[in-house]
Amino acid sequence: MQTLENEGVEPSRSLVIPRLPGDAMILLPIRNMVLFPNMLVPVGIGRARSILAARQAAQNEQPMGVVMQRDASVEEPGPDDLHAVGTVANVMRFVNGNEGHHHLVLQGEQRFRVIEHLHGYPFPVARIERIAEEQPVGQTVDAHMVALRDKALEALELLPQAPQELAGALSSIKEPGALADTVAGYLDLESADRQELLETLDIETRLERVLTLVDYRVEVLKLSQKISERTHETMSERQREALLREQLRSIREELGESDDKGEEIRELEARIDALQMPEAVDEQARKELKRLERMPEGAGEYSMVRTYLDWLLELPWSTTRPEDIDIARAREILDTDHYGLEPVKRRILEHLAVRKLNPEGRSPILCLVGPPGVGKTSLGQSIARATGRDFVRSSLGGVHDEAEIRGHRRTYLGALPGKVVQSLHKAGSRNPVLMLDEMDKLGGGIQGDPSAALLEVLDPAQNGTFQDNYLGVPFDLTGVLFIATANVPDQIPAPLRDRMEMIEIPGYTQEEKAEIARRYLLDRQLEAAGVTRGQLELTDAAIDRVIAEYTREAGCRQLERELGAIVRHFAVQFAEGTAEQARVDADAVATVLGAPKFEGETAMRTSVPGVATGLAWTPVGGDILFIEANRYAGNGKLVLTGQQGDVMKESAQTALSLIKARADELGIDPTAFSSDDIHVHLPAGAIPKDGPSAGVAMYSALVSLVTGRCVREDVAMTGEITLRGLVLPVGGIKEKVLAARRAGIHTVLLPARNRKDYEDIPESARQDMTFHWLEHVGEATALALRETSPGEAATQASA
Repeated sequence: MQTLENEGVEPSRSLVIPRLPGDAMILLPIRNMVLFPNMLVPVGIGRARSILAARQAAQNEQPMGVVMQRDASVEEPGPDDLHAVGTVANVMRFVNGNEGHHHLVLQGEQRFRVIEHLHGYPFPVARIERIAEEQPVGQTVDAHMVALRDKALEALELLPQAPQELAGALSSIKEPGALADTVAGYLDLESADRQELLETLDIETRLERVLTLVDYRVEVLKLSQKISERTHETMSERQREALLREQLRSIREELGESDDKGEEIRELEARIDALQMPEAVDEQARKELKRLERMPEGAGEYSMVRTYLDWLLELPWSTTRPEDIDIARAREILDTDHYGLEPVKRRILEHLAVRKLNPEGRSPILCLVGPPGVGKTSLGQSIARATGRDFVRSSLGGVHDEAEIRGHRRTYLGALPGKVVQSLHKAGSRNPVLMLDEMDKLGGGIQGDPSAALLEVLDPAQNGTFQDNYLGVPFDLTGVLFIATANVPDQIPAPLRDRMEMIEIPGYTQEEKAEIARRYLLDRQLEAAGVTRGQLELTDAAIDRVIAEYTREAGCRQLERELGAIVRHFAVQFAEGTAEQARVDADAVATVLGAPKFEGETAMRTSVPGVATGLAWTPVGGDILFIEANRYAGNGKLVLTGQQGDVMKESAQTALSLIKARADELGIDPTAFSSDDIHVHLPAGAIPKDGPSAGVAMYSALVSLVTGRCVREDVAMTGEITLRGLVLPVGGIKEKVLAARRAGIHTVLLPARNRKDYEDIPESARQDMTFHWLEHVGEATALALRETSPGEAATQASA
């Protein structure tokens, strides 16, 4: 037994170390280094067991077994963490360091293989087997040695800090194994490759493997040298250019000339270097910069090139906003910002879900279609919030020049990029939500068709290389989420409409408007006027009266204006100090807003024969339409007034022909039509009207006129008729039904072939109203006309 004072580990204790068996050896685990035989290397150690092992070997002048760890991150390696093949090394020197770190100088001697790890020692110990090195001879081995020595000498010439003595040492080595180990030891190799070479016992195989690694290293060094030389040449050219520019600046200073232009050029060049633009764009920018540098500041083209470069360098070529789509958060945002619109919200969430699952997929172009004031623009803003993108809006209303979309050529004075590029510049990123507002208001003229220019912009298969006429270089629009809006989809050109997915946004019911007013509109107007909810209270009855008697619209814009008028009325009193609080109920609405603007006039209008209530569709929603008919002595003419279009005139002629054909069935004199003229008028004559859907209402008005029976005031109707009396389907059923409900009508006659549209009607309207489905026009008169004429009713009452 030996006693060793453990100064580096436990100064206050002495360790009793069992004597090692004859075939056992102390092991020194190394993290990322392989020691080859015949190598002399310094090694730093800091682990307590390693320090103790090294001190024991140095004190007893014993060799150590140096083995590499399989995983360098293991702090206390066990037997399974060490490689089985290592190198027997002599401790040439042991140097105590500061703070527990010590240094060894080891001399590699021979390979060994671990037979068995021994326990009961304060450091790693194992029984080992030394591996004898064979010395093969032959032409193949000699050829490998010559090739390896030549490649190693070539590598030494390429290494910048290789010692000169190493070349002489390589030339003097005669044993093939020693040559392979020496080259591998001084070559910059990965630890795994070094361990593989250490474990390769066949000399010829080891020579081939080292030769392959040296050859690869030589090629890498040659390529690195070429790159270094090329970089040096480039730097030399730049230094020479900088020197010349500095001399030129000094000369100009001596002459009293300023160098503002040179400073500007250097600033632009620095901006180009900093931007990560596509290769084609970078090349174009540098080309224009060289033109600008050669151009005198007083030249007329100087400002044009300077402006072009500013646009080119300010566009977001590589700036993107990280897209963070959270479906639950998106649903919450949509529900918070908008009341109702469930089908629209569901489609937007579907779109966002697909975008999240397939971020690289091509996004469809969504087009929100609906009347004004239903929240199309705010839906786009909510989508931007839900996706974390920038939002930018571009209005296309009144655009009639193709150049406003694609940009002007730079040759024109005052040329600018088109609306698409300007919107991206405003957004500051290449993946914003870009809303193209009022798509149906695009115009056309001698300057071209803007809708044709939008075909490439809104085609996901083409907009990856969109080229603005002003920029002259392609810009990738595939990351942009386009959202279009329109009031009337039929006014969008068919090829453009085919590239978009239409999402219908219908008008609101009275209940939805009341909820929107309470949740959003009233708070917005109170905030705008500086009034709090504690100062001013609007009852639900007051809001309902404003909706019913002061607005007649599909959206909510007029409703918000009327609420704003009420708030401002009381804001004056609060500002003057004449009132501190106010409560507005239904009776007080007329005091503030004046007489009602709309009232249920159907009863007054239809109280005489010859008047029927029809339903019409307009770009701003549905509306009721009164059809008045009168007869007087004449010669059988049909007079049509009220700005009726050709299709509506044909409907009136069809209705009159059908009545003449069914004169006997209706109980009227057929000859009366030849002696009387029929006049059909649609009030609000300044407003053009057209379409076939007034056929049923015209027929009912004419039947009411010739029979003297009034049309019921609570009935409205729509539908197209044929000469056989069949009722054909029409569009806009939901909007027409909501218009009838707003007007106080509770019974609606609809074509039987429009039953498919029944589910689109809001549930509240379906519960409040009665619907009759017409197959034949005769069913309309049976349902809508009263049984007796006004005169007969008066006679019966007097009797």
